[in-house]
Amino acid sequence: MAQNKITVFKIKNRSGYAAICKEHLTEGKSKEEAKARMTKALKRTVKKK
Repeated sequence: MAQNKITVFKIKNRSGYAAICKEHLTEGKSKEEAKARMTKALKRTVKKK
């Protein structure tokens, strides 16, 4: 699998963080949770192809 750059940032006016990579956007209560959810989303995308 190619190396993917996951960008995690604080969401304004909301509690929590978001992660974005390729065409995916995930949210989590912490930076680690948002990144973990993104990793799972990317794995599901690879399986579909």
